[in-house]
Amino acid sequence: MEHTNLRQDSNLQSLFYPKSVAVIGASENPAKIGHEILKNIKDSGFTGKIYPINPKSPEILGLPCHKSVLEVKDQIDLAIVIIPAKFVPSVIEECGQKEIKAAVVITGGFSEAGPEGEALQKELERIAQLYGIRIVGPNCQGINNPYCPMCASWPLLTGKGKIAVISQSGTVGAAMMDWFSEEHLGVSCFVSMGNRADVEESDLIAYLDQDPNTQVIALYIEGVKNPARFFQVLKNIKKPLVVLKSGRTPKGRIAAESHTKSLAGSDAVYEALFKRFNVHRADTIEEFYDFSKSLAYLPSFSGNRILFITTSGGAAILATDQAEKEGLDVAPMPDELAKKLEPIVPAHSIRANPLDLTGDADAEMFKNVVEVAKDYYDILGLIFGDPVEKANEVASMIPNNLVIFLGGAEVEREERIIMHEKGIPVFPTPERGIKALSQVMPRAIEKAVAHPDIRTTIVSQGKKLLPPSESLELLASFGFPCCDYRVADTPGKVAHAAYEIGFPVAIKINSSVISHKSDLGCVKLGIASGEEAKKSYHEIVEAALQVAKDEDVNEVLVMPMAKPGLETIFGMIRDVQFGPVIMFGIGGIAVEIYQDVVFRLLPLDRGQVERMIDEIKAAPVLKGYRGQPAVDREAIINGILILSHIATERPDIAEIDVNPVIAYPEGILAVDARVLLRE
Repeated sequence: MEHTNLRQDSNLQSLFYPKSVAVIGASENPAKIGHEILKNIKDSGFTGKIYPINPKSPEILGLPCHKSVLEVKDQIDLAIVIIPAKFVPSVIEECGQKEIKAAVVITGGFSEAGPEGEALQKELERIAQLYGIRIVGPNCQGINNPYCPMCASWPLLTGKGKIAVISQSGTVGAAMMDWFSEEHLGVSCFVSMGNRADVEESDLIAYLDQDPNTQVIALYIEGVKNPARFFQVLKNIKKPLVVLKSGRTPKGRIAAESHTKSLAGSDAVYEALFKRFNVHRADTIEEFYDFSKSLAYLPSFSGNRILFITTSGGAAILATDQAEKEGLDVAPMPDELAKKLEPIVPAHSIRANPLDLTGDADAEMFKNVVEVAKDYYDILGLIFGDPVEKANEVASMIPNNLVIFLGGAEVEREERIIMHEKGIPVFPTPERGIKALSQVMPRAIEKAVAHPDIRTTIVSQGKKLLPPSESLELLASFGFPCCDYRVADTPGKVAHAAYEIGFPVAIKINSSVISHKSDLGCVKLGIASGEEAKKSYHEIVEAALQVAKDEDVNEVLVMPMAKPGLETIFGMIRDVQFGPVIMFGIGGIAVEIYQDVVFRLLPLDRGQVERMIDEIKAAPVLKGYRGQPAVDREAIINGILILSHIATERPDIAEIDVNPVIAYPEGILAVDARVLLRE
């Protein structure tokens, strides 16, 4: 037989819609996974042929067993492998000889289990590549496609829905599956990726983006296996993608990388990536579930004006607070609507927004209010804060509503199921409901800010730091406006340079080993005389020697004191996974304290830069605030574009940090810069 070195994407069809399945490691013991998965495939309603593979059993669950897939005469599309790790490569070789197109390796004990397991996984990958077999796993919880139907996973869940769940963690994925099942929403499919020896998130997103049963893709990852492919898939995807990405903190990244032996990556870079391609990022498992649910089942709304109609004043206040945070407009009730509601609502009900119908309300009152109010707002927020029977009839009246049901006990549970079966999503708290609603609003409403990593004062290994003089010279050569300076290496030369420039001056260490000068006392500002300049030189060199004892640190920069303005920061980091990332925000010595910065991946156009600038919390300050003039927005845009150009033209540059860049009503000026080269 002639083997192929190309694993065709068409073989993914065999994962989701096989016509025959072999369960390698099927067991008679109900306590074992090999028994449960075989039973779940059978009980899920799979209509194809099922072949238990077990050399010691003649029959399991009424199905005749075979000793090997090679003994099966008919074609097998998919193999589910549940045997000890050391036997898996040889079994996959048999699958290749049998021309099986895809396999799901449930077994653990591979790259997550140390060097021996890692070697075993590489052998598994080699064999799969040789025979063109698509592999899910190893170390995974399987696959479940209710539309096939086939549940080669656990527990057995058969509800059909609109959301595909892809998870690097079996438990996170199983929790999502359980919630969708419990709420009678179902899923379009579930894939537990495990160690991703072959099939990974990019393959699955691209496939499911074409799947007619999937409307929303929900992805849990700890890191991306193929960043370049992931970037391209995000660029081309048409369906909403919700991502829960763990490993956001330094310790979380370490835990994530040790869990699956994959790079977790810088969270700021992922934040920039997700913003660029309108990915819906969740911070918790609850948000992961809620955001997926809202995108699949809530309609698109024409605007953001919302009226809350409630039986609970407290819940409505919580909803209003969250709505304000999410950029929704809890607009005052028009007088015309208030008059129309007078004969409908209780006399003691205040006709305002929120509209509290009090505990006297029943479904009929809700219906009458909705009928009158529906044309005055873009969204009606229905908050059932009591056991309101027939609430589902109210929610079914119009599509442009958000349903929040809490405090309704058994009635709430019954009504929620009815609404879900009608395709109307229900949320259990005001906060969760409003956050979920924000995901279907125009994506211009952005609040998240990516935070920079805390920097160190000494340059890290593997990178070469240019002294500030060369850093500023490099920036200036590309057209970035930079402050004038003189280089001096003796007290006398420092004083002479200061007289030449004109007092007052700033004096800074000019070193290729000291990164953040202010932290070490290596910057002196407002120097007003020659004697003070000489004294400052000695103090700077002495401070530098405390951390760079074996280095030549006798050189300083003498610069004119820049006129006061708004201190900003411009930066670039070259991420190992996604390439150059541009940073902009409020700068100065307190940049790590305020952390008011945003990141964007390249390439960048002018429109993207403008949106980037508007995302920082201090954006109103740029436009002029409390009598202060607006800064030169065009100059900031040009500065960011110049930095983007440098990142593209100079791939040898690992990092650029221009801080502060002082923004004025006319122009900007880089006062300090650090450039790190890749070694």
